[in-house]
Amino acid sequence: MQTLPYGSWPSPIDAALAAAHDGHPEYVGFVGAEAWWTEPRPTEGGRRTLVRRRADGVEESVLPAPWNVRSRVIEYGGQPWAGADADGRALVVFVDFADQRLYRYEEGGDPRPLTPVSPVGGGLRWADPQLRLEHGEVWCVLEEFTGDGPSDVRRVLAAVPLDGSAAQDRDAVRELTDGRHRFVTGARISPDGRRAAWLAWDHPRMPWDGTELVLADVDGGTLREPRTVAGGPDESIAQVDWSTDGCLLYASDRTGWWNLYRDHRPVCPREEEFGGPLWKLGHRWFAPLDGGLIAVVHGRGATALGILDPETGEVVDAAGPWTEFEPTLAVLGERSEMGVPPPEGWGRVVAVGASPRSAHEVVELDARTGRARVIGARHDDAVDPSYYPEPQIRTFTGPAGREIHTHVYPPHNPRCVAPGDTPPPYVVWAHGGPTGRAPLVLDLAIAYFTSRGIGVAEVNYGGSTGYGRAYRNRLREQWGVVDVEDCAAVALALADEGTADRDRLAVRGGSAGGWTAAASLAATDVYACGTILYPILDLTGWGPGETHDFESRYLETLVGPLAEVPGRYAERSPAQHADRVTAPFLLLQGLDDVICPPAQCERFLARMEGRRVPHAYIAFEGEGHGFRRAETMIRVLESELSLYAQVFGLNPRGIPALELAQ
Repeated sequence: MQTLPYGSWPSPIDAALAAAHDGHPEYVGFVGAEAWWTEPRPTEGGRRTLVRRRADGVEESVLPAPWNVRSRVIEYGGQPWAGADADGRALVVFVDFADQRLYRYEEGGDPRPLTPVSPVGGGLRWADPQLRLEHGEVWCVLEEFTGDGPSDVRRVLAAVPLDGSAAQDRDAVRELTDGRHRFVTGARISPDGRRAAWLAWDHPRMPWDGTELVLADVDGGTLREPRTVAGGPDESIAQVDWSTDGCLLYASDRTGWWNLYRDHRPVCPREEEFGGPLWKLGHRWFAPLDGGLIAVVHGRGATALGILDPETGEVVDAAGPWTEFEPTLAVLGERSEMGVPPPEGWGRVVAVGASPRSAHEVVELDARTGRARVIGARHDDAVDPSYYPEPQIRTFTGPAGREIHTHVYPPHNPRCVAPGDTPPPYVVWAHGGPTGRAPLVLDLAIAYFTSRGIGVAEVNYGGSTGYGRAYRNRLREQWGVVDVEDCAAVALALADEGTADRDRLAVRGGSAGGWTAAASLAATDVYACGTILYPILDLTGWGPGETHDFESRYLETLVGPLAEVPGRYAERSPAQHADRVTAPFLLLQGLDDVICPPAQCERFLARMEGRRVPHAYIAFEGEGHGFRRAETMIRVLESELSLYAQVFGLNPRGIPALELAQ
């Protein structure tokens, strides 16, 4: 055991290793009896590939580079593929990120385009496909730009021919809805094929504020008499589907928690969540099985994978090491024909789970036996797991006595201790969203710091999901106040109890978390420095005309209507109060970011000019909102560590020095 100062502990977890393990599997599904999913490739330009698990257990990437299976609908995307077994061969449709066209892929062939390219604005985009082989179509969400502005856009449900006849002909795409709603999810068809259900909402609401459940009759491949049957401005329905006997299933937060309903009756009323924020179209927290059982991802804070019996309300959770499951589920046997025996392997549920000791893996649960196992993207300890952080689940008390849920990761290295009784430096991490949550899972970016002697505290500040609507609503018109106060309360509590060094505290966040980090530097003197990634910095500028359409009215709930409270927008914006920022900072931005565009950083830096505050600004070509390329993530982590080293007086080994300008 070596005795070395905090921040200088040697660690096998370098930035390249952390970058190589960034991202996780998403969008699981079945093609015949095979499980398929998308998976990141940071070292291949950050693309996402489609992976299949063959019957013999072998995993293979279906599409070589540069194919990138990723949708840009509402910019955050959504379900980008769908597949089926067609006469013993895999037939898959998918969205390619480069041109956003929908492609058809058949085993043994090359992808062929199904949709045209539009030169208008952001073009034509597709998400949440549903194959309808009997009609020779795939039904999708179509996002179509009508002009060059980010809000010149319409979204409808549409049917695309599978024969390729629409590849050069926009008129060959059949529109199924009339565009009366600004946002829609993909349609779910009832087992008898006679009804379709989907979700819709309109500005200024976000989907976690209020959505409508729309039901329509299916008549000859068209949708007739759409009507709202649940939801509204103050009720968020997160997902809709059908049970195999034709009952309407949905997750609504009408009681303050996203709970499940069957034909409008609650089936498992609990103070926990069976749904979540709909940031991506096609998120799935439940999936119906034949026989009436329902696979569910549920929990309060952390999430579990279970099987719900809606007749009794009983949920039996999968046994295993996983403490978090993503909102992606697929089941085999959810659409058996009447009188036809279920396929071999009926009752298989596929999900994506992780834990503080393992990264995200593709997990299969046998609903009949309760046995769960890893079937894909298996976690492999690239280093001795004794270097992984050992998290603590804690609840702190903030202003007005409010609870603040936090994950605390103390410095940890099996071969090093610090001299004396000086507490370690700590970095407070603010998650993005802000309507989101920091999951309790193995993150090698966190381990990169903790294994070197720097603690991390992930704060699920007021406004975070997973703790009910009341907790989520704490941030209504209080963004830049509650999030800043909660992060500061955690940082100071850690210092007061001797866990963290009061003089060596930092704040860090990306996107909305970048806003919180910057606002914290402008509004408090708690932190000695901060790392700000692809942030919002100027509220007045960020909105209609600068950011994308999905979030262009988000600030009306987070801050208030601009026309009514313009002073609030100016008062809370770090860009308007650069004179209050005195601590060194690192600012990181993707030049292709259309959600938080570089103009936000540029205005802030212009107002910092001449103030002699040490800082660095690094802009990355080819990166958008959220970094995906390995080389980018390596530079980000090493630059961040160098900032802390310079400000905190640390001596990490082998890290390039970050040049701080003034």
